[in-house]
Amino acid sequence: MRVVILPTDQEASNFVADFIEKLIIDKENAVLGLATGSSVLLTYEALIKKYQSGEMSFKNITTFNLDEYIGLKPDHIQSYRHYMNRKLFNHIDIDHKKNYIPECFNKDYELSCENYESKIRQNGGIDLQLLGIGTNGHIGFNEPTSSLNSRTRVKTLTQNTIKNNSRFFENNEIQPSIAITMGIGTIMEAQNIILIGLGKHKSKAVADLVEGPVSSFCPGSALQNHGNVVVVLDNLAASNLKLYDYYIHTEKMYQEYMC
Repeated sequence: MRVVILPTDQEASNFVADFIEKLIIDKENAVLGLATGSSVLLTYEALIKKYQSGEMSFKNITTFNLDEYIGLKPDHIQSYRHYMNRKLFNHIDIDHKKNYIPECFNKDYELSCENYESKIRQNGGIDLQLLGIGTNGHIGFNEPTSSLNSRTRVKTLTQNTIKNNSRFFENNEIQPSIAITMGIGTIMEAQNIILIGLGKHKSKAVADLVEGPVSSFCPGSALQNHGNVVVVLDNLAASNLKLYDYYIHTEKMYQEYMC
C-alpha cells in the first residue's frame, strides 16, 4: 500500500486527478470505478478543468459507480445518477450510455446485482477504482461487518452513515436507508485502487484502514490485501497515523527513484 500525504485537500485531489489522467493516457478505453460523496468533489473539479483545457478526453471511457440508493429515481436530486451527471458527466465528453450505476427499478434486486457484476466482467473488469472512506471505515456502502468477499448486493445503511448523509437531504425529504453497493470482493478485483481521505473527521477511519488489523469492522482495511493501492490523504486525514513520518519519507524515496 502506497500512502501519499499532502498538505491540503486541493493538493491531494489534484494528485488523484493526475493519477486518473495518467491511466487514461496509457489506456484510452479504460474502465473506471467511480465514487460519490464530498471526498471526490475536488477531484472531479480538477478532471473537468483538465478536459476543458484540452489535456484529456473521456470519450472512450466506461464507468461503473460503486452504489446507489434504493427508492430514488435517476432524476431525483439526491440520486447518485443525478450527482454524477451534475458533478462530472455533464461537463466532459463522456458517452452517457457507458456510465453504469447499480440501479433497480422493478424490485428484482438480486437480478439487478447479478447483471451489474456481469456488465463489469463483460467490459473486462475495472482498471482503476476510485474510493472515499466513511467515518466508520466503509467503502462504497459496505458497512462494518460486511463480508470481505461480498459481491454487489442490497445493503442496509448504519445510523452513522444515515446521519452523516442527512446533510444532503432537506427536512421534508425521505432519506433512503438501503442501497445497492458493489461488494468488497468486487472492489478488490479492480486492477488498481486509489482512495482519497480528506479532513480530520476521517483520520480515525484512515488509521484503521492503513495501520489497523484487517477486519470487517473496518471494511476499508481489506485494501491492505490488494497489490496496487494508493491511499492519498491531506494532513488532517493523516493526523492519526502512527507511522506518519515514515510515509512522508517513503513517498519522497518513491518520487526520487521511481518517477
